[in-house]
Parts: sequence; structure tokens; C-alpha cells
Amino acid sequence: MVDIGDLTKTAATIAGVGGSALPLRVDVRDRTGLAAAFAEVARQWSGIDILVTSAGIYGKKTRIEDLDDAEVDEVLAVNFKGTLWSVQAVLPHMPDAGRIVCIGSLAGKTGGVLSGPHYGASKGAVHATVRWLAKSIASRGICVNGVAPGAIDTDMISGKGYSPDYCPLGRLGTPDDVAGMVMYLVSPVSAYVTGSVLDVNGGYFMG
Repeated sequence: MVDIGDLTKTAATIAGVGGSALPLRVDVRDRTGLAAAFAEVARQWSGIDILVTSAGIYGKKTRIEDLDDAEVDEVLAVNFKGTLWSVQAVLPHMPDAGRIVCIGSLAGKTGGVLSGPHYGASKGAVHATVRWLAKSIASRGICVNGVAPGAIDTDMISGKGYSPDYCPLGRLGTPDDVAGMVMYLVSPVSAYVTGSVLDVNGGYFMG
């Protein structure tokens, strides 16, 4: 379990339901740090069976007229490169028949509604990476899939103007809605699913 922030509370929650966790503070833009972190996880648990990449940022600017190199580079570095480097770091420690799930976004399919072009592009790159990986490591029996959430009620979209009226179900999504799809993709019942980017958006986009 890696994050740029403090994971103490999350680790305590996991321990509270009988699990165990190794919280490691790592910036996903740091290839060396990621490699060291995953090596430590693999050492403690004799390998890594499942990887879920979910680190992401929205960006501060949405109008293309306002974008600059720093803004675009930061979003691409976290959302796209962070996913790429995480997969690169985990593969040496993942046994055959492992599972990789990358969190993309509805914006990666539609271009986005209220997000900037760089955000949608970064998530579209995640979706393409999922499909490339699914083909390239299929011989190892590793299934690679993505999840493309719509508007999920988290701090990341707070104040951005998203309304429950955006989707037919009439509500914003919850983290549990996304977690349920991830659980499906890492479970044995999805053993013949790979290279897919599955939608979790309350019916806003059907494609």
C-alpha cells in the first residue's frame, strides 16, 4: 500500500477488520522509490498477486488557453506515468495468473465534461496502457483491466460543479461503487476478462 500521503489511518482500518498492511510513503512519479517499495512488499509477502493503481490528480486549470507546461506535465506524470511506473515495478514480483487493475476515468473515453484536456488525455493513456499490457503479458496468465469511473463523490471533484443530475441513476458515485468493480476484476470469477476498461458511471455513458 503506497501513497504520497500518510497511510496510518488506512492501515489501522485494515487491521481493525483482521487484515494486515504495510503503509509506504512513495510518490508514484519516483521510479526508484516505487521499485524499492514493491520489492519490500514482495519480500514480506513472498510476491505480489494483485496491483491496483489509483493515484491520480485532477489538475488546477481546465481552459486550454490557461494551460502551461508545468500544469500539463504534472497531471501526465501522476496519472499516466505513475500508472506505468507502478506496473513496471510490480511485474518482477508478480506470479503468473496475477491481476492488475488500473483506475482510468470516464474522461478518458469522452474527453471529459468539466475536466481539462490534459486530464482526459492522461486517463486515455491509462486505458491504452491497459490494453497494451493485457496483450503483452497474456502468456503469463496475468489479467490486466481498467475501471473508468464517472463522477465519484470524493474530495477530488468537490467544488468542480458535478451534479447528481448528470446520470440516469440520479446520484454521484461512491468509492464503494468503484471498489465493487475492482473486487470483481481481481476475483476468480473474472478469470477470462482482460484488456477491458469497465464503466462505473451510473449510466451517464453507455458505450
